Amino acid sequence: MPKSLDRLDRRILDELQSDARVSNQELAQRVGLSAAPCWRRLRRLEEEGFIAGYATLLSAPAIGLPIQAYALVSLENHHPQTVRQFDQLVRERPEVLECHSMSGPNDYLLRIVAASMEAYEQFLSTRVLQLPGVRSVNTSFVLRTKKFTTRLPVHAAAEGFPGEPASRDEASAKLSRR
Repeated sequence: MPKSLDRLDRRILDELQSDARVSNQELAQRVGLSAAPCWRRLRRLEEEGFIAGYATLLSAPAIGLPIQAYALVSLENHHPQTVRQFDQLVRERPEVLECHSMSGPNDYLLRIVAASMEAYEQFLSTRVLQLPGVRSVNTSFVLRTKKFTTRLPVHAAAEGFPGEPASRDEASAKLSRR
């Protein structure tokens, strides 16, 4: 059963997603708490795993990595050795930012950055496609990013998305009113 968050916990998480460098004093003011209870809640949220960590987000193009690719990877089989080799490559290669095991016709979705198309092709041909268990890789390149956020809708889990009931009880109530 998932741990529960109250309204203040959600406000703290939302504020931290806006500015993870905010001081505890400022955070407490923004959420309507005094500093000590805010600090205790923050520590509890960290300890219970609601906060996975703190990071600085860099601009990939600004640091020389303008190519962003999404690669759909299919394996020949799912034998432990095949999966182990693939997992090792993903863990060791810094250009692989994300790897998701997928449902559907492909096994994995990778998000990869590169300095150039040539660098991506080199990575693909000398690393990924050299693994004996890789059957195919289909790549799509980002032309323009329309939206990018790392911010999770923390209130949506409690309230539901606009137009959606937040709970089964609300859904049942709406149905019974019809």
